[in-house]
Amino acid sequence: MKDFHQLLLNRRSYRKYKDQELKAEDVKLILEAALVSPSSKSTMGWEFIVVEEKDDLEKLSLCKEHGARPIAGCKLAVVVAADTTKSDVWVEDASIASIIMQLQAADLGLGSCWIQVRERFTQDGVSSEEYVREMFGIPEQFAILSVITFGYKDEERKPYDPDKTKWEKVHIGKW
Repeated sequence: MKDFHQLLLNRRSYRKYKDQELKAEDVKLILEAALVSPSSKSTMGWEFIVVEEKDDLEKLSLCKEHGARPIAGCKLAVVVAADTTKSDVWVEDASIASIIMQLQAADLGLGSCWIQVRERFTQDGVSSEEYVREMFGIPEQFAILSVITFGYKDEERKPYDPDKTKWEKVHIGKW
């Protein structure tokens, strides 16, 4: 897209993907977007695990009780983790990297979905972070924020309607 505002209006969460491999150059651009995303004091405390194997995606989709099934149907998932010893704002830094990847995917015409991991639990009551940590051997000082799924969209979503913008949520000068 040539217009950033249109990109924002058209970026939606997609939970259904086509059974079609992603182009290597698109995957590289998505990961590069994460690696150039802003971080507090340029600490770059985030790290990313690229997951493409079908069996791993299926197992990863069990990381929380509700809302993680899109992982099983995507072609690429990126686990977003951050070194909690590098920055006290690791949540913000990892969140920025997560959405920057999603915006890059939208610009490429791909769908994506944020799967929350932090402070979530598996069906068996295990911390989702511990489940993902054990699955991928993530060191203890890293917290896992999210898993972002990517793929070719297999569902239609209407763009956000700017006429439904809730301007009453904007306060000028005071509450």
